[in-house]
Order: sequence, then C-alpha cells, then structure tokens
Amino acid sequence: MRSKPLLQVALDCQDLDEALEIADAVLDYADILEIGTALLKKEGIRSLAIFKEHFSEKLLFADTKTIDLGKMEAHMVFEAGADMMSVCGVASDQTIESAIQEARNNHKQVMVDMISLGDAYRQVKRLGGFQPDYLAVHTGVDERIKKDDLFEQVEIISRISPIPYAVSGGIQLDDVSYLTLFHPAILVVGAAITTAPLPEEAARRFWNRIHTLSFLSSDDEDDDEEFYAT
Repeated sequence: MRSKPLLQVALDCQDLDEALEIADAVLDYADILEIGTALLKKEGIRSLAIFKEHFSEKLLFADTKTIDLGKMEAHMVFEAGADMMSVCGVASDQTIESAIQEARNNHKQVMVDMISLGDAYRQVKRLGGFQPDYLAVHTGVDERIKKDDLFEQVEIISRISPIPYAVSGGIQLDDVSYLTLFHPAILVVGAAITTAPLPEEAARRFWNRIHTLSFLSSDDEDDDEEFYAT
C-alpha cells in the first residue's frame, strides 16, 4: 500500500512575522513548512534560521528555485537550517548535480522544480538521471493556465517518473481526492490555506482529506462551502 502524500504548506507572504504566525496556526497539520521564494528574497537566509529555531520538529523547505551556483546556494540554505531546497529544472546539468551532491554531503534533500518545462517525457528522463529526492510538477502564478493542464501533467508524470514527485499550483480542497489517485509524494498548498479566514481550519481540512483519500460526508462538504464562503 502506498503511503499518503505529505502536506507542504507554502508560506508565500513577504512578511516574516505573518509567516511565523501562519506557521504556528497550521503546525499540527503541516508535514513540511515552505519558506517561499518571495519571503526568502525579502527577509533573506535569516528567515530559515528563525523558522528552524521556532519549528525544529518540522521539515523546512527553502524554495530557492536555484538556477545557478548550485553548490553555494545549497550550502547556504542547509547551513541556515533548511532540510530541503528547490532547483529549477531549466538549470544546467552541472548546477543540478552540484546542488544534489551538496545535499547528499549534508544529509539533506533536493526537489527539482519542473516549472515552465515542456516535453514531460524527455525532461523526466533527463532529470531522473540526477536522482534528486523529488521532482515538482508545478505551474506558477504568472502562467495563468487552466487547472486541467496541471492535472494532465500529473497524469503523465505519475506514469513515467522513477522519482517521487510533488504537485504545486493553486491546489484547492476539492482537487485533493483526484490528485491522490496518482500517488504524489507531496501536495503543496499555499493560498488555499494561508489566505483562508482561518488557516488552521483550512489546513485541518486538507490534512483530513489527504488522510481519508475520499470525499467528505455531505454534512462536511456543506461545512466546507460555508467556511470558504466566509
């Protein structure tokens, strides 16, 4: 039996205090806390150290989206407390390899982000050869694509990837039951939790949906509609 996907909560806000407050609220339900790219750029590497101090029991993901200086950036974020980092799949082979090697040296992990990469079959073959810990099927905010396009990528990757993969890109609660059919290792949820009226309650609903792998009862679905309409 395959394990259930981990829930990664993406903290894409730019204010460190706000991110810490949300992280504290969702702590019981998040398997991985993600320091988003914007937060890293605004607050710097120190945000990782602060998060690790506050939430040492949680896996900490640094969404560096590294595209060059693989070894250097990997060393910096791992030294600051990150357990995982992202490297863009469009980076050179040397960048990807050096980041992964640095991660191995530090007993850390690398996720290769496939954002904006075409030809999934060819890219999975190429990226799989580096043996990263995860691939990420990811559609960015600026891409403005249909949700069906993300689902199509997931369906392809799930059939051909030898590497565990994460799914990221505007995931909503109602998407979880479908996505879990394709056995992702990680589901990355950002705004649906962090901008909800009550982030803790939103995270709980995602966690419950992941761990039941089925739709909620009709009563719970009514509660969902009322909660997200607030």
